[in-house]
Amino acid sequence: MQVAARTFRAWKHAHPSARDLTDAVIIDELLASVGTPEGMYGRRKMLAHLRRRGHDVSGRRVDRLMRDLGMNGLVRGRGIRTTIQDRNAARAPDLLERDFTAPAPNQRWVADFTYVRTWAGFVYVSFVIDCYSRAIVGWHAATTKTTPLVTTALRMGLWRRDRAGHPTSDGLIHHSDAGSQFTSVSFAETLALEGIAASIGSIGDAYDNALAESTIGLFKNEAIRDDSPFRNGPLKTVDNVEWVTAEWVDWYNARRLPTTLGNVPPEEFEAAYYADLTTPSQPVLAPA
Repeated sequence: MQVAARTFRAWKHAHPSARDLTDAVIIDELLASVGTPEGMYGRRKMLAHLRRRGHDVSGRRVDRLMRDLGMNGLVRGRGIRTTIQDRNAARAPDLLERDFTAPAPNQRWVADFTYVRTWAGFVYVSFVIDCYSRAIVGWHAATTKTTPLVTTALRMGLWRRDRAGHPTSDGLIHHSDAGSQFTSVSFAETLALEGIAASIGSIGDAYDNALAESTIGLFKNEAIRDDSPFRNGPLKTVDNVEWVTAEWVDWYNARRLPTTLGNVPPEEFEAAYYADLTTPSQPVLAPA
């Protein structure tokens, strides 16, 4: 290609443009996220993540740079249902009716469990999620999917809330599907002793426990996959699953950016709620 000497000299002494310099900063942030939990973000969540880190960046720029770097968010796989329903057991009514929202923490919890393959066999992991903030309040891993699997997760949630200074009170609803673990007499007694109202979704309804199933889908996609940043190797035993689960739950509650919360982590979302309750209002002056 023929190039004029003047053009070559101008190119050789030219300084990077403002766009190139800004791109370089964002590229460094994107590359630094590779191998971390934030590296699993798609373009919308990555945009929110970069803005929370103080970068004034547009969605188009993030989209362009991630595309140039070949970066894509994780795609959720198809789940497999693990809960076996006991059609002969007495079931509590459905108190939520697909409404998985709450005006405050500790009013509506949903629960479910899933399986994880390990070298030693299947490990089952149960979760309890608060509908207000999507925070995971309790979890438990075990090698059997009996009632203690879900009871332990519930008790952990109650203990963690009490330890944080925000204990549960009367009016809390615990919602699950119609699995035999949740319809057992033992679990019903646990709920009754704690003053918790039981709620069971309808049989054969794919959306009867959508929030819990969605959270489990995130867990399987972000923590259990072979390329997950939370894994240091193969999952051999229940201990490996417990460590991975604990690390993922800590990240999920404290740093993950749910779109439904306005890209604010669950713990931060709840902290804002409690801070608003304790903020004193301005005094009202009496009329002169």
